[in-house]
Amino acid sequence: MSPPASATSAPPAIDLGDPGLYARGTPHELWRRLRVESPVFWNAPHSGRPGFWALTRYEDTVQVLRDARRFSSEGGNMLSTLARGADPAAGRMLVVTDAPRHLKLRQLLARAFAPRTLERLEQTMRATARALVAKAVEQGECDFVADVAARYPVAVICDLLGVPRADWPLMLELTSVAFASDEEPGGETPSAVRAAHSRILLYYAQLADERRRQPRDDLISVLAGAQIDGIPLTTEEILLNCDNLIIGGNETTRHAAAGGLLAFAELPGEWRRLQRDRGLVPSAVEEILRWTSPVMHVLRVAREDVEVRDFTVAAGEPVTVWLAAANRDDAIFAEPGRFDVGRAPNDHLTFAWGSHVCLGAFLARLELRVLLEELLARVRVSTLGGEPERVASTFVCGLKRLPLSLTAL
Repeated sequence: MSPPASATSAPPAIDLGDPGLYARGTPHELWRRLRVESPVFWNAPHSGRPGFWALTRYEDTVQVLRDARRFSSEGGNMLSTLARGADPAAGRMLVVTDAPRHLKLRQLLARAFAPRTLERLEQTMRATARALVAKAVEQGECDFVADVAARYPVAVICDLLGVPRADWPLMLELTSVAFASDEEPGGETPSAVRAAHSRILLYYAQLADERRRQPRDDLISVLAGAQIDGIPLTTEEILLNCDNLIIGGNETTRHAAAGGLLAFAELPGEWRRLQRDRGLVPSAVEEILRWTSPVMHVLRVAREDVEVRDFTVAAGEPVTVWLAAANRDDAIFAEPGRFDVGRAPNDHLTFAWGSHVCLGAFLARLELRVLLEELLARVRVSTLGGEPERVASTFVCGLKRLPLSLTAL
């Protein structure tokens, strides 16, 4: 793709599409420079990867996300789909479906988040978080990612989808391989990832067949019995949307929880502040979500020529909005580089904006609140027990290892 006529020149060394950039740490200084010098930035093609527009200011991010008429989701919602040219799940998976089908599918999936379901899920959260935190505190030393943050959301998603409790350990094992976030060599092999993902999809296909015959109070049953415009969802549509929920439900909570604990280990005064005033837990949850921004960017494709500031994004061109950068925009947030558990207001964009705002946002907030409450009840202080390891991904901002020493109350 040749550079758009309206693109500004920028240092060719900048490549937001390079996974290695994020393994070295979240590039907040680079994003700050772009917000100031080139907020509508043409990221030139690099290493065979196509070029794309990158927006780093809050106002511009909101403009794109709320304009679903002129910016399509069906070209994929992340940079990794650009090289493939399209997303094979387009029009069938919620996050890569446009109106009018998007609204119908969203309303269908929202039925799984009824109050009685959330009440049951909160019980699962509380029991799971309590057991995991108690074990980690008893050990004293832990890898918070592997021992707590990765295990906790899997139990919640399994409960939501309707996986029998006996199979939860299997799902933990498979998801830890299938949804490894690293995009650089050195992690799970591609064949292992594909094999684990195939086993997950096969499992849910069999579960959907069972729920068609004997529905229960779970999301698989909702999907298995659902119709849109009088037509039942296909097995493939059911599996794609299960996949979407597994990925979203795991990644956000896992990386927000780990990133939040890293912040508290580095800034123990904020943990002591939270210990003194438990009424700050809700605002602490929001600050953790802003601070960690687990999903760094969202991709859209312009349906027609669109003006963004003084630039023309031409029809067919890909646009990335960098949620993690917008969440540090000092035009919106006072002292955005400061972690503040009492921050208010805190209108972060972690769950995106507009018609595609994350369907599971309430669930993720609830998970983080419950986990924080269980940690506050048992942990006096947490300190780093080694160097954290970051995920090398253009999409997920997170940690793959967080050694912590937890001192009991």
